[in-house]
Amino acid sequence: MREATVERATAETWVRLRLGLDGPTGGKVATGLPFLDHMLLQLQRHGRFLLEVEARGDLEVDVHHLVEDVGIALGMALKEALGDGVGLERYAEAFAPMDETLVLCVLDLSGRPHLEYRPEAWPVVGEAGGVNHYHLREFLRGLVNHGRLTLHLRLLSGREAHHVVEASFKALARALHRATRITGEGLPSTKGVL
Repeated sequence: MREATVERATAETWVRLRLGLDGPTGGKVATGLPFLDHMLLQLQRHGRFLLEVEARGDLEVDVHHLVEDVGIALGMALKEALGDGVGLERYAEAFAPMDETLVLCVLDLSGRPHLEYRPEAWPVVGEAGGVNHYHLREFLRGLVNHGRLTLHLRLLSGREAHHVVEASFKALARALHRATRITGEGLPSTKGVL
């Protein structure tokens, strides 16, 4: 079973996160920010992961710290759960539509953190439950930097914040599920290391 539990505490937030890549799926999510809970449940369901998250943060200041730190904790857990990467599929892509919105997520569990996501170029309006597409960037930065993966996220159509952020989480979940499967033998790298 590829699984990890991490706990992260700062002066701004506290996060305890458990991630299981091989099932069972489900788990309780409670961050104090209902829209973030909704997005994490999308990761859980569409990624077919065990994902348990308990978190609290300085929401009286802003949602930024909590959203970012949950992304960091998820990245830490993902890196630990992947272990040495032997047999890993490694690469994956996924599209996710949601009404007028279409998002593409492409990722590589490469060991090299890089995020290609430009929210300033997205014509998104509004926010959902206090979360907007700039907060999504902070979540993804935390995930990418601490999970050590390359991630490209593209908005192909859509403007409404709720749909754009939710489709982004769904595309991410589907791509993560595919990339984390064990489909071969040996390390998926000619370098001999991820």
